[in-house]
Amino acid sequence: MQLTGHITPDNLMSLEAYTKYRKANKPAVIAHRKLRSVTLGEHINLQFESETTIRYQIQEMLRIEKVFEEEGILQEIEAYAPLVPDGSNWKATMMIEYPDVNERKRELARLIGVEDHMFVEVEGQPRVYAIADEDLDRENDEKTSAVHFVRFELTPAMCAAVKAGASVKMGCDHTNYPAHLSVAPETLASLAGDLR
Repeated sequence: MQLTGHITPDNLMSLEAYTKYRKANKPAVIAHRKLRSVTLGEHINLQFESETTIRYQIQEMLRIEKVFEEEGILQEIEAYAPLVPDGSNWKATMMIEYPDVNERKRELARLIGVEDHMFVEVEGQPRVYAIADEDLDRENDEKTSAVHFVRFELTPAMCAAVKAGASVKMGCDHTNYPAHLSVAPETLASLAGDLR
């Protein structure tokens, strides 16, 4: 899978080429995705996206839906490409995970607004809160969604600090879900690669 910095129909693989690529490279892509996953507390998983994860997602959708016409390909790119970080931010799919249906329903009602309380704190810099769900509102008066899309916009000083080896904490200061952790060095090294 060739990374180009910009996903277009011309630089995606054909379904045939992707099928061969997938057989050989699926474990590596899964390992990359796992490396970029941060579990905050017991029930929130932040899956930090990259061009690799988004290209894989688009190619998977095209494969599953057997899409080979340009219009359908463009729709998939339009849906997923905005999740690729663009040099000054980290973008993540945020999943609130409660296996038990009743517990999940109860907790999603208690966690309204949780996506707006997610933060990143670069050592020596002020806390940055997530910008959530820019594509559409994912909550109502009764509950929040189990899936959100969040973006952490970093200043040039924060980007420079991360690239120079500063530690990073992630957390949530929602009343019903207080949690924070230091990002593991190997995860932080991968995330630092997203920054210019």
